[in-house]
Order: sequence, then C-alpha cells, then structure tokens
Amino acid sequence: MFTFLPKHLKQYFITTAELSQFAMRFFLVVFKPPYEFEELLKQSYRIGYQSLPLVGITGFIMGVVLTLQSRPTLIEFGAESWMPSMVGISIVREIGPVITALICAGKVGSSIGAELGSMKVTEQIDAMEVSGNNPFKYLVVTRILAATLMLPVLVVFADIISLTGSFLVENIKGGVGWTLYFNQVFTNLQFSDIIPSVGKSFFFGFAIGLVGCYQGYCSEKGTEGVGTAANTAVVMASMLVFMLDFLAVLVADIFYEL
Repeated sequence: MFTFLPKHLKQYFITTAELSQFAMRFFLVVFKPPYEFEELLKQSYRIGYQSLPLVGITGFIMGVVLTLQSRPTLIEFGAESWMPSMVGISIVREIGPVITALICAGKVGSSIGAELGSMKVTEQIDAMEVSGNNPFKYLVVTRILAATLMLPVLVVFADIISLTGSFLVENIKGGVGWTLYFNQVFTNLQFSDIIPSVGKSFFFGFAIGLVGCYQGYCSEKGTEGVGTAANTAVVMASMLVFMLDFLAVLVADIFYEL
C-alpha cells in the first residue's frame, strides 16, 4: 500500500501515525491508577528545576540583546519611551515561550530520548513488563506530565528574567528607574497577551515530552538507536513547537477578529 510514495514521505506518514497512537495510549492510561506521584515529582525536579539555570541565562541574554538592538532605532524615531512596552509584549507574547520551548526541546527532549532509548536497548523495559510493572505508566506518563506542567513555569521565569535584563540596559543607558520601567510594561500588557502565552506553553511541554518518550521507548538498532533517538527527538520536538506556535497565533488572530 502507498508503494508509489517516496521513501521519506512514506516514513513521515508512518511516524505520524505511530506518534498519534502513542499519544492516544497516553490519554487512555493517564487517569487510571496506580498513580506514580513520586516519579512525577522526581521528573518535575529534573525537567523544571535543573533546566532553570540554562533557561534563566538564555532569558537574561535575550532581554539584554533585544533591548540593545532595538534601542538605537527607537531613539532615531524619538520613540525611546516605548521601549519597555515593546520589549514586554514581544517577550511575553512570543519570544519567551518559543525560545524556552526550543531550549527544553534540546535539553529535555534529548535527555528523555537517550534515557529511555538506553533502557530499551538494554532490555530494562522488557524486564519491568516481565516483573508485572507497567513501564509505560512509570516511564512515559510521568515524563510527559512533568514536561507539560513544568514548561509554563519555566516560561514565566524566563519572561521575568528577560524583562530584568532589559531593565538593566534601560537603567544603564537611559537612567530609567525600576518602578517606571515595570509600570510601563504592565500598563501595556493585557490578559489577552499573558493567557495565550502560558496556555500554548502547556502544549509545547506536552509535545516535547511526547516526542522524547516516543523516540526513546520505540528505539531500535542497539546502541546506535540511542543516539538516533536523542537526535530525532530534538528535531521533531523543535518542529512541533514551531507548528504549534503557528496554530496558536492563527487561532488567536481569528479569535481577536471575532
């Protein structure tokens, strides 16, 4: 069937179908006991807390660079006073969630893919099934849930740190005070900016956790498959982040028009 399709296109459809089945399996078992709360907390710590330094450094640099690059242009047009609101809206709406998700796609997605892939090729997952445990519930569900719950938290921290970096530039270059800067930021921010930003972060986290677990849990070809799983998890998760962001912006635009 579908033998007329090119090999890569056929593999794309096969992977999409398998990933959809994997997601359906997650939704079928996620609400069924037993609940692995201890493992969920452990994975939340690894995905959330241990990713915070990298996310924080990236967010700070992002705010500094965005302000330094935008400031000369705004000064040229006499719109320097718009800097806090412009940076705030840009970071909260789009830059913060997407950049944070891409960082997690690289760090978390590859980590999950490599970890589960190594467990697969060393038959640890098979051993869990033989011993009567549910490896999918213990290994997959907890990691997907942890990624889904922790990414919005990381996005909030990244936004705050990024705005702090932007403030430091404005304070040094223009003498803008803390109160004035953040008053302008929050005066121009609305719930229609914040809620969609945090909302789509849940979907980003779910996509990253799902792809990482799928690539690791279904890896093959021995130790070579572990590296392939980690690499493919990063690529697929990054592409899904961009696709989900496009859909989120499209839906938000339609909603605003209504």
